[in-house]
Amino acid sequence: MAEAAIVRQPHEHEHEHFGSIQTRLILTFIGGVLVLNAYLAKYLLFRDDPIISDISGFIGAVMLAAPIVIGGLQEMRRGRMHMSVLVAMAVVAAFALGDFKEAGIVAFFMLLASLIEQQTAAGARESVEKLMTLTPPTAELVSGQTVRVSQLKRGDRVRVRPGDRIPADGRIVLNQTTIDEATITGESVPADKAEGDDVFAGTTNLTGSVEVEVTRVGEDTTLGKVKRLILQAESTKSPMMQLIDRYAQWYTPVVLMIAAIVFIFAPGEHKKRVITVLVVCCPCAFVLATPTAMVAGLSAAARLGILIKKIAHLEAAGDITAMVFDKTGTLTTGELTVTRMSPVEGVDAAQLLTVAASIEQHSRHPVAMAVCKVAARANIALQDVTDFEETPGRGVVGRIGGCGVLIGREAFLQERGVDMSSAHAHRRPADAEAMSLLYVAQDGRCIGWVGLEDRARPEAKKATEALAALGVKRLSMLTGDRWSVAKKMAGELGCTDVQGECLPEQKLHLVEMLRNEGHTVAVVGDGVNDAPALAAGDLGIAMGAAGSDVAIDSASIALMSDDLGRLPFLVSLSRRLRSVIVQNLLFGVVFVLGGLTLGILGYLGPITAALLHNISSFIVIFNSARLVRFGENLAPYAGTAADGTKPVAAPA
Repeated sequence: MAEAAIVRQPHEHEHEHFGSIQTRLILTFIGGVLVLNAYLAKYLLFRDDPIISDISGFIGAVMLAAPIVIGGLQEMRRGRMHMSVLVAMAVVAAFALGDFKEAGIVAFFMLLASLIEQQTAAGARESVEKLMTLTPPTAELVSGQTVRVSQLKRGDRVRVRPGDRIPADGRIVLNQTTIDEATITGESVPADKAEGDDVFAGTTNLTGSVEVEVTRVGEDTTLGKVKRLILQAESTKSPMMQLIDRYAQWYTPVVLMIAAIVFIFAPGEHKKRVITVLVVCCPCAFVLATPTAMVAGLSAAARLGILIKKIAHLEAAGDITAMVFDKTGTLTTGELTVTRMSPVEGVDAAQLLTVAASIEQHSRHPVAMAVCKVAARANIALQDVTDFEETPGRGVVGRIGGCGVLIGREAFLQERGVDMSSAHAHRRPADAEAMSLLYVAQDGRCIGWVGLEDRARPEAKKATEALAALGVKRLSMLTGDRWSVAKKMAGELGCTDVQGECLPEQKLHLVEMLRNEGHTVAVVGDGVNDAPALAAGDLGIAMGAAGSDVAIDSASIALMSDDLGRLPFLVSLSRRLRSVIVQNLLFGVVFVLGGLTLGILGYLGPITAALLHNISSFIVIFNSARLVRFGENLAPYAGTAADGTKPVAAPA
């Protein structure tokens, strides 16, 4: 019945005054036993005295009919011609025609369908509630005291041993470990964590014992946000559901009119056909078609770490024809890597790296951290530095053993009188275009340069190819990086167009331009500096949203991991979801029209109609449930335009 739909409002629990689902189920079976006893008493025990049979049937029928009739009256009192009104009128009609046992059987099957469907809905909601039980009930403070997780507050330090679940969002402050984050990100491969790394409530510590400083607790944790988003999505409606609701108010009056016509024109001995019409026209299969599929689709997405704010966003994902990517942190790792070192004649690579890393160890700039990481892997012994000074966005200076050292952009060194001719002799024009170059000078002489690149994500190429195969016609890459770097990256990843040296306001303009061309645009970014562009597209998809408030707030859809392979899965899921909904709706329509025709012609009785009603509901539920397993095989991944804003085609 309609009140059993997965997505409901509080007032739609028609029979809640009768108690819990379990209590109502017990009463339903007691009523069913009394009606069954009426048949047994009549045909097996008291054939000559029907009074026992009639009393048992009447009591059982009243027990079964009462919640249905009361629910129908409540709907009529609210001014809503709800589908429960049809069932109530069918039961009342059976009583009026004097067949208590038949009224009881019809009521039994309809109540049983309602209760089972409500239990299905409760189960779906309970599975979401269980998300919060992933956090342990207690936590061990580093002092040795055990406290309830609800008593934790920001700044507390807790000890998490191997095999324990993380009690709250926090940051590792001592030791390192490996953590299973599948409950948050959907990634089956455990993540290595060291001091300074973030950890999330509900994830499982696998190896080392670590100390964690709590940063967020309770509903503010990433797990709490996941639960809240799923529940919010279940309470929303897609455009298809809204369309159905718009016409549903006409459905019940039309059915009642058909029933009245059947009652008037049916011969006296066939008046029961009215009951069949009312029962078979209660379109549970039709009503359950969309919400059950939507909940199954949300579950499949959540299993892989895809959080969807509204069901409409999931439905819209299948219509995407253009996808706009931010480069840094989305298509690329967002971490600079040293890919080449070029010392001048008379200087070896070890000396160049030693000088550069010794100075850069005092800076927190991403370039400096990349240089120091390479030096650590090469086991370079860093030297003492004095007079360190950093000019933001330009370079750093310092002294090593009395010698002055300058590190930074070419212009930074030239402004300080450094002769760059020796460095130019060891640099090809292509090097400057493909990499970010960091020049190193010692005692006023350039001793070489270090080339750094932001590498593409391992799965990026495969993801863009999959999106193109799904019919996403425009794959645009936007970046504030140099045009030369942008073109090279776009060519590697197969983007259809690219915009380099792009300012934030230009990103918004490009998104609007694609929409004006008739595209349904999805904008993919890291959710931090891409919030305006995420909001400008038809869909905003935030990458790596675990622990990021900005990502979850600004985007329509949040990917808890950085796996770009989730994007083609999202498009495929949306299209499969739409296919399942259409299947369900067609089945519901065929069932109602076919049953109505058979009922009017007398080939279908009320009891058979009630039984088929249950079967049709289960067919729809099971068909929708197939979506829950969708994507189980998805493995985690081991030139300038004239106006300055219009992107150009990416190189092949």
